[in-house]
Parts: sequence; structure tokens; C-alpha cells
Amino acid sequence: MTSMTKTARPQHRKSLAEIARAPSESRGTWRTYLLLTSVLLVSAFPVYWMFVIASSTEEAVAQIPPSVVPGSQLLVNLSEVFTMQDVYFTASLINSFIVSTVVTASVLFFCSLAGFAFAKLRFKGRNGLMIVVILTLTVPNQLGVVALYILMGKLGWNGTLLAVIAPGLVTAFGVFYMRQFIMNAIPDELIESARMDGALTMRVYWSIVLPAIRPALAVLGLLTFVATWNDFQWPLIQLNGTEFPTSMVALSDLASGNYVIFRRVLAGAFVATVPLLLLLLLGGRQIVRGIMEGAVKS
Repeated sequence: MTSMTKTARPQHRKSLAEIARAPSESRGTWRTYLLLTSVLLVSAFPVYWMFVIASSTEEAVAQIPPSVVPGSQLLVNLSEVFTMQDVYFTASLINSFIVSTVVTASVLFFCSLAGFAFAKLRFKGRNGLMIVVILTLTVPNQLGVVALYILMGKLGWNGTLLAVIAPGLVTAFGVFYMRQFIMNAIPDELIESARMDGALTMRVYWSIVLPAIRPALAVLGLLTFVATWNDFQWPLIQLNGTEFPTSMVALSDLASGNYVIFRRVLAGAFVATVPLLLLLLLGGRQIVRGIMEGAVKS
């Protein structure tokens, strides 16, 4: 019996080692890499084409076959974009950065705080309130534009950046996303042990919850910043015709008129896209990490 046990244990250990090495030894086939490369090229081609036209003359837009080689007029086109008197493009980039940064910081704080409350605190009506939050995701934003415009007018904020920032300070998606992540990432026993040590609710949130949900905060922050930067409808309603537009409103001004100069439009679009590309390149790993952690823990 003893000899059988001794011979069985090495086999058991070997099988566990093989199982542990199995995921790292798996490699994608050449078809997988070919498919991924093709998807990457197709996805990146619009950005490249935008750069080609932004650096070319106006004749390149109508050229057949179309040119795929960048020109030498990028600085000239950018100079025209930034010096146009009726399009405040420099101010629009600054305003977009201000709006996106403030909205992102607010969403991260309020949504993580609300998600913590819905996930770990016990209070009356918690499930009902969560259902209401989720139901708001089904309501199109267009339905509330008129009421929101009237509300901003009552506050005296119409035509200012405050009217663009205020509606996005907290989002239903952010609350739901943080609630789901906190429920799976933080055990209830950890919260209870902190309370036994005398930690209050805000202390638990600041010292335990926030460090544990950093990957989720990175994902939500990147998604919120990109969505706010690219928002067009509400900033157009509030800031069109003012000296304080956002980048998307400024691009619509570039594309307006009886004759559209596409090299200017795409030069401005390229400048407005660069910050997002840099942000995604710097934070791409955080997005993947946050998604994978949520998938594994759920």
C-alpha cells in the first residue's frame, strides 16, 4: 500500500505541472496572426487615410486612383486650421481637455462610491434603486435634451462649459460597472474585518476598495474620457456659435459652408484624434487587464 502511494504521488505532481504549463505552451496558429493583422490594418486604415489627406493638397481628395502616400502640406493645412478666425480650434482643444478631464474624474469618484454602496452596503430599497439605475440605460439621450436645456437655462448655464460638464458628472453605466466589479473583487469578509478594526465607511472605501479596483477604474476612466471627448450633440446644442466650443463642434464648423475644404477638416480631425490615440496606447494594457480580471473573477 505504501509503495503504491509513493509511486502515485509523483504521477499526480507531474500531471499538475503539465496542467499549469498548458496555458503558457499554447500558441496561436499563423491563421490567427493573419486574421489579427488583417483586422488591425483594416481598423487603422481610416486613421492613416485621414493623415494622408491632412498632409496633401485639395486635389488629392478627388484623385483617381486615390493616393495612399502622405503629402508634404501637413504644416500648411494645420496652420490654416489654427489661424481661422471664425473657428476657435485652439480654444476648442483646451475646452475638450477640460470637459473630458473633469467629467472623467467625477465619474470615477461618484460611480465607484455608488458602486461600493450598491455592492457592499445594506440599506432599504437597494435593489429597487439599482433597477432604476439600470433602466435609465434604456432611455435614449435625445429624449431628455429639451428638459435638460430648460434646466440649464434655469441655472443660467446655457452657452457655458458648465452646461456641458454637469450632465456627465455621473453615469448609470459607470455605477453598474463598478458595482459588478466590486461585488466580485472584494470579499465581504475583508469589509467586515475592517469594520471590526474600527474603520468607518469612507475609510473602508478609501483604504480597501479603491486600491482593489484600480484596473476597473482605468477601464472606466479611459472609456469615459474617449466618450466625452467625442461627444457632439449636447456640446453642439450648448456651444454652437460661441467662443468656447469643444473640438467636435469646431470640426463641424470646419465642415460647414457652401464649399468644404476637406484637407482642413481632416487636418483638424487628425489633431483631435492624436490625444485619444496617445491615451489608448498608454492605457491599453490597463483596459485589457481590467477586462480580464473582471472576466476571471466573475
